[in-house]
Amino acid sequence: MSTTVIESALSPELLAAEQPFQEVAGAELAAPLLDGGTIRYANLDYAASAPALASVAAYLEQLLPYYASVHRGAGYASQVSTSVYEHSREVLRTFVGGRTDDLVIFTRNTTDSLNLLAGCIPDSGEVLYLDIEHHANLLPWQAVPHRSVVARPSVAATLEAIEAELAGGQVALVAITGASNVTGEIFPIAETARLAHRHGARVVVDAAQLAPHRRLDIARDNIDYVVLSGHKLYAPFGAGAIIGRADWLDSGTPHLAGGGAVKQVRLDSVVWTTGPARHEAGSPNVLGAATLARAAEHIAQLDEAAWQQHESVLRGYLTERLEAVDSVTVHRIFSEETTPLDAIGVVNFSVAGYDAGLVAAYLSAEHGVGVRDGKFCAHPLLNRLGLPSGSLRASFGLGSRLEDAARVADGVAALVRDGLCHDYVVESGRWVPAVETRAFPEWAPATPGTAGAAPCSLG
Repeated sequence: MSTTVIESALSPELLAAEQPFQEVAGAELAAPLLDGGTIRYANLDYAASAPALASVAAYLEQLLPYYASVHRGAGYASQVSTSVYEHSREVLRTFVGGRTDDLVIFTRNTTDSLNLLAGCIPDSGEVLYLDIEHHANLLPWQAVPHRSVVARPSVAATLEAIEAELAGGQVALVAITGASNVTGEIFPIAETARLAHRHGARVVVDAAQLAPHRRLDIARDNIDYVVLSGHKLYAPFGAGAIIGRADWLDSGTPHLAGGGAVKQVRLDSVVWTTGPARHEAGSPNVLGAATLARAAEHIAQLDEAAWQQHESVLRGYLTERLEAVDSVTVHRIFSEETTPLDAIGVVNFSVAGYDAGLVAAYLSAEHGVGVRDGKFCAHPLLNRLGLPSGSLRASFGLGSRLEDAARVADGVAALVRDGLCHDYVVESGRWVPAVETRAFPEWAPATPGTAGAAPCSLG
């Protein structure tokens, strides 16, 4: 493994980025290497799932002794848990800048939230979405009347295409991503909402990627619905949420049929309740909701300018280093923009002559770096980018530091210059070392055939 060297003459911004912006769980995790050594794990896979903030992990430990089933419980622990669970709604409403009458419904994740909303759309309208969406914001709409818009090479032209479709009428909802999970590019959600409302449609923003990186204010921007996931937002404990206008949610098909979602049940009929309970049947994920709210509180208190600078410096550094390597291409959606769009901490790239999965396996096994490879659950987008077999994605977060970015750049440069130091083979559809010397922790089972298994990314 090559030794990462960071230049001594660093700018003040790069010097500041040598330290993580916030403390996260697993920050000093030791990763084994094929040569028998270990190195601090460089987690550059935040866009897939973010580690828990240290403050969130500590809060979970504090909360665990009080865990109990919520609602209708007379016991002390149940009362505490219920209070925490319901207060979490208010925290999330504030976090996204919601209106006072917006509903906050807890779900499993963003995908679950969008499927819930798909069951609440009035029968008279269609859903409009771009062809660059994550599958979570594409597949739920297949069950309802829908149409897609081909994103153009510039944002302005894409907005014009959206408005042209809206002008044709019959659109009830525009579903748009706040930031691409593939390239990190941020789409103008306020402008999209303005166009939708001009033509009598509503808008939902998939903020799974945007919320962990930018402030949201759905009341100011007139966003009707926003969805997000705890596991992207430094609270990886199985909860997500949809926040938005009550009328569709109160009249839509209950997301789950079961206890807690009803006013009255007879053997041959049911009267469903309204409000969040309508879609939260069964015992809810109290710990997931509570930790999601705690993460939102923590992020809301960050110094926004310093936070954005930390992320921008890391993204810019890695992009510049990668673009300086022959055979490496950094990918963008809106290629005709004269200046790069605002983007979250995501860098998507490919290395000519090397399968993306092989590069990812090499970076992990020989450099202790975790990046994502494949199609990122965005098959139509990868195909239009000319990457039918996938690409690589390095993504930053609050726990990232300059050494992480440098290690990726050094590893890719070494690969192009010197080639692989070890042999790799394809096993169960994924690249793995031909001779695996790295052991899992004693408590972790090494389940055969599961290494890197990600059918959605392989496509």
